[in-house]
Amino acid sequence: MSKRVLIVDDEKNMRWVLGQSLSGDGFEVAEAADGKQALAAVTEHEPDVMVLDHRMPEMDGMEVLRTLRSKGAEFPIIMLTAHGNVALAVEAMKAGANEYLTKPFDLEELRLAIDKALKYSGLAAEVERLRSELDREYDVEGIVASDPGMLDVLGTIQKVAPTLATVMIYGESGTGKELVARAVHNLSERADKPFISVSAGALPETLLESELFGYEKGAFTGAVTAKPGRFELANGGTLFLDEIGDISPVTQVKLLRVLQERTFERLGGTRTIEVDVRVVAATNQDLQQLIADGDFREDLFYRLNVVPVTVPTLRQRPGDIPLLVAHFLEKLNAGAKRISPDAMEAMVRYRWPGNIRELENTVERIIILSHGDEIEVTDLPAEVRAGLDGRDRSAGAFVLPDDGIDLEEMELDMVRQALDRTGASAPKAAKLLGLTTKTLEARMQRLGL
Repeated sequence: MSKRVLIVDDEKNMRWVLGQSLSGDGFEVAEAADGKQALAAVTEHEPDVMVLDHRMPEMDGMEVLRTLRSKGAEFPIIMLTAHGNVALAVEAMKAGANEYLTKPFDLEELRLAIDKALKYSGLAAEVERLRSELDREYDVEGIVASDPGMLDVLGTIQKVAPTLATVMIYGESGTGKELVARAVHNLSERADKPFISVSAGALPETLLESELFGYEKGAFTGAVTAKPGRFELANGGTLFLDEIGDISPVTQVKLLRVLQERTFERLGGTRTIEVDVRVVAATNQDLQQLIADGDFREDLFYRLNVVPVTVPTLRQRPGDIPLLVAHFLEKLNAGAKRISPDAMEAMVRYRWPGNIRELENTVERIIILSHGDEIEVTDLPAEVRAGLDGRDRSAGAFVLPDDGIDLEEMELDMVRQALDRTGASAPKAAKLLGLTTKTLEARMQRLGL
């Protein structure tokens, strides 16, 4: 469906020139010769964008602009004038104009201004829609998602949470594994009991053992009083063991006993302690490979891996990035900030090796360092901006670098990205690349994938 543009100018020739040009670009054009006609035409034609002259008889463009914005009109308005100055431009932008062009202007300049205004308008509407949905089905216990793969994870959480099953969460660092663990706890009958978290990778072996099982007074030098461990503190609730793949073989044996018998002894103690704890574990490692290497017990793996949940990386769910950005803006009390279309495109194209944790940190940083209400590409970190460096944003075409490109390396990168985004599904990746599955598989074989 073509976009509707309303041209408001008291000069008939100007209306004709602009109308012919924009009609040729596929717009449905309506015209108004003065401000009063413009207000009536808005009701009749419901424009997607308005091109508004400043100097007109009876009601000038500034008055039309203020009237429309006061009535809640949200479509973009581009102001034109033959008498431009900085003060007038500032006044127009404050009154709600999206762009301000001085006559005479190049038609291509107007096209770019309209394109940018429509992109921003569409993005603003999408962000508003996403914000309105954050408290509905896309937000389960603080996990914001609309990607099908992530929605599958949320569905699994909702099914397994009411049970007593042990859950093993797989995923790269920063993907939100602890959020998933908390959701399992909060949606269970144990929600009013403790949720205790411990990161195995952050503690040396001796300290980890005392943290998990506690110790008695005099158990070691410095143990001047007895201390309960995390299992005792989590009694009746949930214990989240992050980075489970880093636990030593000795601690693995003791952990297996707790899972099997629900009993243990503190370090330096002889009294057997019984606990009722649900264990949720997480790792960013390949436990099957650790088992093959002799670094992880197979019997412990089967005790932990009752219900496996794999959290997708952010690069596998790029469609969630606008939703997450809107969520973080709200969370950081920066809801008035707007993201320009180019800035959002750069954020969607970036691979986010640090996943959601990196995205949240980046949003917080640009909120602090950016000026004005709109976040532009220049406000983004250099590594995020780099995703747009190879593209001519005005034309949408790839720009060949002066030093040339490695076509095979580019092909390899594109295939990898397609596989990442589709969860390594060859048929889906082939569709994304515009290839048949057979052709893609042949290229994967040639590229050594």
